[in-house]
Amino acid sequence: MKNTVLLLFILINLPSFGQENQPVNDSIVVGETKIDSLYREDQFYFGFTFNLLLNRPEGIQQSGFSGGLQLGYLRDFPINKKRTLAIAPGLGWSINSYGQNLLVTENRNDESEFYILDNDNDYSRNRFTNYLVELPLELRWRSSTPESYKFWRIYAGVKASYIYHFKSRYEGEGNNVTQTKVEELNRWRYGVMFTFGYNTFNFHFYYSLNPLFDANTTEYNREIGLHPLKIGLTFYIL
Repeated sequence: MKNTVLLLFILINLPSFGQENQPVNDSIVVGETKIDSLYREDQFYFGFTFNLLLNRPEGIQQSGFSGGLQLGYLRDFPINKKRTLAIAPGLGWSINSYGQNLLVTENRNDESEFYILDNDNDYSRNRFTNYLVELPLELRWRSSTPESYKFWRIYAGVKASYIYHFKSRYEGEGNNVTQTKVEELNRWRYGVMFTFGYNTFNFHFYYSLNPLFDANTTEYNREIGLHPLKIGLTFYIL
């Protein structure tokens, strides 16, 4: 995993390394103002999301607030002369929490067990939290110009992520359970994303293409699955 992250960092910054000793006249003058004609857009980002679990089997429900935080860097590569179209690979990080009634525990043989909690179970907290390293790739369109920082944007792409830490936490009357090792967890995540907006506020959507848990994970002969859907706001810098 460390080698993958290092290789991606080198690939993203390779063009800038190769141009360090090659002076280029990349500015134009409008009046008394010097403007960068080879600008790049939206390279740093952070955002907040509301998290949903789709494709839930009968009996599984979400409860409380489920939210997430994401941040990262995208290397913007314009692909047309007006610089309104671009491709952007990147590297990011996110944390996502889900409140629900699926208890994740284990038996005496250290094998994972899943139980759907019903209304007869008295508990104050049951949620799991994921920490991920993310590799997004976007195809971008924007109405930007060298003179304006306020513009429309439509970004669509795909994202591969890896859950490097998972924690399920249950708190009930006289019994607390914390589970971090779940063999059925699909640590590699694959999904599609879409962002659109104007200036500061940009709506963001992400849908996971693969389930959070293996398809053969069952509780009372029911597939657990679960496909996260994230809806929120993304903010860009530079």
